[in-house]
Amino acid sequence: MILKSRHRLDDIEDVEEFYSAINRDNLTKSLSEDRPYTYWTIELYDQVNGIRGGGGLGILAADTRRVAEQMNVPMALITPFYPHESHQRLGEDGRVINDSIPVNYKDFGFELIDTVNIKCNKDIVELSVVEKQFNSTRILAITEPNFGELYSGDSCGDHRLYQEVALGFGGYQALKLVGLKPAIMQLNEVATFFAALARLDELVSNGMDFYEAVVYTRKHTLYTNHTLVQAAEASFSFDQFERYVFPNLKSKAVRKWICDKFEDGRIRLSSVTIEIAELRSGVSKLHARVANYRDLSGNKVRFKAVTNGIDMPYWIMPETIQYYKEIGALDKFCLPTSNYADNVKTIDAAQIRELKWIGREFLNKVLEERPDQNGKILHFGEDELVYDFKRRFVDYKRPWLPFTDTERLKRILQNHNAHYILSGRVHAGDERMVNKLREVLEKVQSDEYLSTHVHYIADYDEKLARALSVGSNVSINIPIVGLEACGTSWEKDVGNMCLLVSTHDGGVADESNDSYLCVSGANEEEEIESMYQRMDEAGAAWENNFDLEFWVKTQLEAYLPVISGTRMLKDYLDYLF
Repeated sequence: MILKSRHRLDDIEDVEEFYSAINRDNLTKSLSEDRPYTYWTIELYDQVNGIRGGGGLGILAADTRRVAEQMNVPMALITPFYPHESHQRLGEDGRVINDSIPVNYKDFGFELIDTVNIKCNKDIVELSVVEKQFNSTRILAITEPNFGELYSGDSCGDHRLYQEVALGFGGYQALKLVGLKPAIMQLNEVATFFAALARLDELVSNGMDFYEAVVYTRKHTLYTNHTLVQAAEASFSFDQFERYVFPNLKSKAVRKWICDKFEDGRIRLSSVTIEIAELRSGVSKLHARVANYRDLSGNKVRFKAVTNGIDMPYWIMPETIQYYKEIGALDKFCLPTSNYADNVKTIDAAQIRELKWIGREFLNKVLEERPDQNGKILHFGEDELVYDFKRRFVDYKRPWLPFTDTERLKRILQNHNAHYILSGRVHAGDERMVNKLREVLEKVQSDEYLSTHVHYIADYDEKLARALSVGSNVSINIPIVGLEACGTSWEKDVGNMCLLVSTHDGGVADESNDSYLCVSGANEEEEIESMYQRMDEAGAAWENNFDLEFWVKTQLEAYLPVISGTRMLKDYLDYLF
């Protein structure tokens, strides 16, 4: 369903006007208080509301809900509330240790609504439905004492399937419990597939023709993919579906539809999610173009590019947001103004340094509670530069790369009176990355200078991520090109006037590679050389007002529209309607 041309998003700068245009058109997917935009996610990372996640997917979910609230868009975010959360610390042997800490939804302002039941492994499982409301939006969470931690167990194991079934079938019942009917269902990653399956089953069970129900479900479902490789997605056996999925289906026709999707006794959730969602989006221009996903007929699936954005008022310092508004670069919705590029050119080095020092003071405050690997409490002066790497510790993000040549890294830090902060979560069970981190720290500790200028901060979380974005000078983002779907850490850095040293991948590749300090090369050896050169250039730029202004202005001119979460939600609304 497409809005009339006079209501097309490109012609409307005011969010209120756009939202009223949606309501005027009386669409089948129009939004209202009782027919909200429903956003399904297996992970929510929302420190303000007490829910801890694993990384970017959860943080993006929290950002999207906050932006919807700012835009007065009716939204229900449906997610599990995990009764245990994971924290990480460094053991004496240099290995990461995971600690599981019990949490209670009542401590974070959630209220119990009622309970719903699902059937799993011949048992009736009672799920509590808890809720927290925020003006036009709400978080609906399902939980029970044995729900486990986020991403607990094998991705193809019984417990993971149970969690996903509980979210889908239990979450759909939770919507009905509070009197909501989804205008649209956005499925974030394939773990949320069962929500759309529950809707299809309800439609058919209530008397709708099966094929009409499939068409209706498909037209009202958006599958947002956040990964690049379909083979990495989970698959489950027919036996697992018989124990966990089929008992929750009322319609024999829906069960047969699912049974037909199995190949050699297994089903891949990415394939059936593609089948049940007519609308499909990738999270950056590059991702949408290169994601290699195929439907059950073997045809490559096309994705609409909707690049991830961030909740700018949350992630960017209030003083910096106010400055952007004062110079006319952002409007009241934190969208770039029509002449933002010209206005960005008025930024001067003195203002950049003043704002970064405010951010540095905030970083120092946060670091008072975050000792490094030596137990040292860090405090950085105004004359010290800070480089950082703050991302999930996964193979393709290459956190170890700057430590390939420790002598080269040491010279860069010495030349620019700089420190290097390394922080990020290692997935439980990822022995390769546990060992990689230990190797890096052994290199650091074996050098007298590096041991006092390279700092590993354990238990990376949302608070530390924000503090580093506002208080660091140079951000390192060096994924293997072609493997990053989007990433949003770099967006927070650009918005907070950090200099970005990055490979041309993910959302960074939405704009040209001369928009930041680009790391490039025909092979990893060439990339390493390029990385060190760019790190050195970034340090030198902070010592020269002209270069500092050039790179900050260049980054903002290219990426201010890209990083806006308001822009992201507007793009989704435009695509959906």
